[in-house]
Amino acid sequence: MIHNPGFLLTVLAFVAVIGPLVFVHELGHYLVGRWCGVKAEAFSIGFGPELFAWVDRRGTRWRVAALPLGGYVRFKGDMNAASMTDPAWLEMSAKDRAESFPAKPLWQRAAIVAAGPAINFLFAILILATFAFVHGESRTPAIAGLVQPGSAAASAGIVAGDRIVSLGGRTMTTFDDIRLYAQIRPGEPVEIVLDRNGDRIVKQGRIGSVAEDDGLGNKFNVGRLGIGPGKPVIEPVSLLRAPVVAIERTGQIIRTMVETLGQIVSGGRSVKELGGPLKIAQVSGQAATLGIESFIFFAALISINLGFINLLPIPMLDGGHLLFYGIEAVQRRPVSAQAQEWAYRSGLAVLMAMMLLVTFNDLSSFGLWKSLSGLIG
Repeated sequence: MIHNPGFLLTVLAFVAVIGPLVFVHELGHYLVGRWCGVKAEAFSIGFGPELFAWVDRRGTRWRVAALPLGGYVRFKGDMNAASMTDPAWLEMSAKDRAESFPAKPLWQRAAIVAAGPAINFLFAILILATFAFVHGESRTPAIAGLVQPGSAAASAGIVAGDRIVSLGGRTMTTFDDIRLYAQIRPGEPVEIVLDRNGDRIVKQGRIGSVAEDDGLGNKFNVGRLGIGPGKPVIEPVSLLRAPVVAIERTGQIIRTMVETLGQIVSGGRSVKELGGPLKIAQVSGQAATLGIESFIFFAALISINLGFINLLPIPMLDGGHLLFYGIEAVQRRPVSAQAQEWAYRSGLAVLMAMMLLVTFNDLSSFGLWKSLSGLIG
């Protein structure tokens, strides 16, 4: 059951999710930059008007701004919050140049940039490892305990007791593997390899499509085979194995993100499924009403999303910087300032277009456009 949290709870939950995750992300940049001897001139949580700030003994201005939708660390030698290199860094004194970001070796600059997404993944892995240690790991076998009549599985000839060896060429070890594979492929054809009493059987089928509501007024299709698991198997997880389980789960989540993004790019999935800050805010409030564990797990998912999105090779994002460093490593000289400026402008246009799209989707999910059309019509 989806709860409808109040406005105040939604705002507080959103800030409680985004604020710490942005801080953790920027802290990764800051700590590795400090380790490499780069001076941080500003550390900002949020954009827009400054709410309050202070300057530490190293001369870094720590600021909290009004819009908690991101943040930045501006190192010495940066021209702006997007970390574009300030051409004036070459005119600095030898001491200042030694503390500037552009003066550092390529591997140090890459490490500083990569540290933000990396610490987001580590933050999520820590949460998921804790959950695995406390609750154990689901190892329910990939066996059809039951088959729903008229389902995709029944149409493909799957019967209760069949072990699902693979779907679409991907090995199925646990029942969760089946669920994760099927749910993002509604209506897609699939080759199903079964083990029935020791015999290997190959079937050609199609994953079923079930319309679901996300509780926010959005209808979307989810893939279902129409089988149920057998007796659940939950294995205890030791403290040493917990990080391994967490890394595996993080990898599964990232793979699902990549596959879903690929479906959107190829036209197999609607761009209407992309959500933005408003959707995150509402889901944050709903997660908060379901209990502290649900809220923390949601924070882990958003942390993985934040790390993944920042690694996309779009100028203005960490992935764009890493792309430039990769080119620099190959051609043994930095990308020209003109090319970087063009790329940053293009990247800003792409990000603005994406923000407009997801905001439009968010407002649509809240019924705004339908309400406005009703007023006009």
